[in-house]
Amino acid sequence: MYLLLLGHLVAAVLAAALVPRWGSRALAVGALAPAASFGWLLVAVPDVLAGTPREAGVAWAPALGLELPLRLDALALVLALVVTGVGTLVLLYGIHYFADREQGLARTVGVLVFFAGAMLLLVLADDVLALYVAWELTTVCSFLLIGDGGRDGEHRSAALRALLVTTGAGFALLLGLLLLGDAVGSYRLSAILADPPTGTQAGVAAVLVLVGALAKSAQVPFHPWLPAAMIAPTPVSAYLHAAAMVKAGIYLIARLAPALAEVLPWRPLVLAVGVATMLLGGWRALAQTDLKRLLAYGTIAQLGFLVVLLGAGTRTAALAGGTMLLAHALFKSTLFLVVGIIDHEAGTRDLRELSGLLRRAPGLAVVAGLACLSMAGLPPTIGYLGKETAFEAFLEPGPGHGWVLAGIVAGSVLTAAYTLRFLWGAFADRPGVGQPLEHRPAPGFLAPAAVLGLGCLVAGLVPAAIDALAGGYAEAYPDEHGFHLALWHGVGPPLLLSLLTLVLGAALHVWRDLVDAARAALPPTPTALGAQDRLAHGVLTGAGALTRWTQVGSLPGYLMAVLLTVSLAPGGVLLAGVGVPDGLRAWDTPAQALVGAAVLLAVAGVVLIHRRITAVLMLSAVGYLVGLLFLIHGAPDLALTQVLVETLTLLVFVLVIRRMPAEVRRPPQPLRIARLVAASLIGAFATLATLVAGARHVPSRSAAGYLETAPEEGGPNVVAVIISEFRALDTLGELTVLTVAATGVASLVLVNSRLRGTPRGDARDGRTGGADDREAVREAGRT
Repeated sequence: MYLLLLGHLVAAVLAAALVPRWGSRALAVGALAPAASFGWLLVAVPDVLAGTPREAGVAWAPALGLELPLRLDALALVLALVVTGVGTLVLLYGIHYFADREQGLARTVGVLVFFAGAMLLLVLADDVLALYVAWELTTVCSFLLIGDGGRDGEHRSAALRALLVTTGAGFALLLGLLLLGDAVGSYRLSAILADPPTGTQAGVAAVLVLVGALAKSAQVPFHPWLPAAMIAPTPVSAYLHAAAMVKAGIYLIARLAPALAEVLPWRPLVLAVGVATMLLGGWRALAQTDLKRLLAYGTIAQLGFLVVLLGAGTRTAALAGGTMLLAHALFKSTLFLVVGIIDHEAGTRDLRELSGLLRRAPGLAVVAGLACLSMAGLPPTIGYLGKETAFEAFLEPGPGHGWVLAGIVAGSVLTAAYTLRFLWGAFADRPGVGQPLEHRPAPGFLAPAAVLGLGCLVAGLVPAAIDALAGGYAEAYPDEHGFHLALWHGVGPPLLLSLLTLVLGAALHVWRDLVDAARAALPPTPTALGAQDRLAHGVLTGAGALTRWTQVGSLPGYLMAVLLTVSLAPGGVLLAGVGVPDGLRAWDTPAQALVGAAVLLAVAGVVLIHRRITAVLMLSAVGYLVGLLFLIHGAPDLALTQVLVETLTLLVFVLVIRRMPAEVRRPPQPLRIARLVAASLIGAFATLATLVAGARHVPSRSAAGYLETAPEEGGPNVVAVIISEFRALDTLGELTVLTVAATGVASLVLVNSRLRGTPRGDARDGRTGGADDREAVREAGRT
């Protein structure tokens, strides 16, 4: 499995490198990786469906417990077949679609192939962290492919919208996955499914995971990014936004539903959002005149249908969900490719400008017809198998099944209506509309769509094979009703509901003028797109105001903000969690008291004295007094280091401050009070942290090790041994830094003294020394 993933990376780089020579034909090289993966998956099908998952693992940081486990089980098999199979055909389709394109083609080809590998990693990953990394990789690929190199403002806006929605929700997903792993004690997905978590933490994790999954799969209210993404090239739309990337959220819901379906509020939230998305997407699809946007809203509706089925947490619903997952990948990618052919050959995809395509391109019409039969749920297609099983799933007793059944029936009516709208808009003869299709598409251009469209029919004719494939995942649930896929279950409620949806959908299409009039009569309502735009505007406005208020160019202000944050946040936690240690003493010896009093006097001098040089001297006195404390406590080496550092610091301060005004400008009274409060809080935090650190009763393991080995390394003085033996290299580095800094300071002082003391002309030979002096200054600066 690792070789398959690596193959995608190699193929992406190689295909992009071949574009300058081969043009769009380099996509054939890119298609080799998903094609090889598809072949390997077909070989693995018998073992996986027999209950023997393929597993692989590599530990890339064993000390930290970090690994990259891969696992191919029944659910991963279904998604992996979709990702690799559809990916191969879409890449081959792109050879003709991108034939006339040169600008940015190498980037598009490389990112498209790389996306296939990232999506394959996502469905195979058995670790939540690896899954999240692959999740974000698909998001980045989608951003790059939608933006199309920043071709224009519309491309950039659509790419940014998709990035913000999916990435923002991705942070919630990451937190949810971490909470799940913490609740179970393992970040393996298989371990989470084997020992499902319960309780409040599991409920919070479920909500966070659903936020990420629902945003990725374009559910209400996150859905507006998907129609906007239709500005991307058709191969991108067919692969990422119909067959693969939007399925990532569906996959995650399906993966975790066996573990979290009983955890509140998983099931109510999934069912409500899914039904609402199915209805909204279908209703919006009926208003579209752009065939690609019509399919985009249809995709939103179908994704809502999948969320309901795969998140419901029952075996029959899971069986219907697995079947519809395959069905949607086949018929929706087919229709997107058909629209790409129409747009490529006719120069438009507006249904108001298309007419007569049935006569001009009958093969294209047949391919689209097969896909539409499956999308509407007519026999003997795979779409019919999935829709009938979905009706059966919610006819079974269960909480909320009645209103969910009504919702998916209404959604299926809308699906039938916009399916007819697509066929009528793309292929019907309409008087007064031109026939823009000049010639039939090339066989190689049509072949990938034909294979996918034919798959809709063939898969429907072998229900036992689809039942085995989708049923492998459904076995995660108890089999209470024993329902299996079949083209004929007799006359019953599912069949009657299916006929009802078709009749009502046809009626909606026939009476489309009345539907449009009713839509126009509805009062305007707030939309998710408007809400997202207002939210984005509010964030930008708030960010601008916050920037103007905080970024004022005041270094003391920035320093005070940073130190206050450091003191209040960890200081409050430390005070609340640990408190002030008991048994504190003001001093142990009179010498400590005297030095402490002297330190306080020096600090007061720093604050009260307004001459810079005097304040610096008082500040250095604080440092020297601290060195004296080290000496009193029997650490002469530390005292010497403190004195040396303080002396060097004082020298630098004096050299700089002598160039500045002698007096310090007094700030306003409110600012002085604010600084006094901030300094007091910071000092209190530092004192508390020092007391807590010094009051612990359990010595650290490193301290015990120093105490044990110090006599062997040269003596009982542990501090000296630490500095000379254990931290010798660190001390050498510190000395090197001090030496370099001292050399630089000395060079600047000497050069400056020479420039001040040397006349501009040399009295002995009459030459000017300005050029030499400037070179010396530059050399000193480099030093």
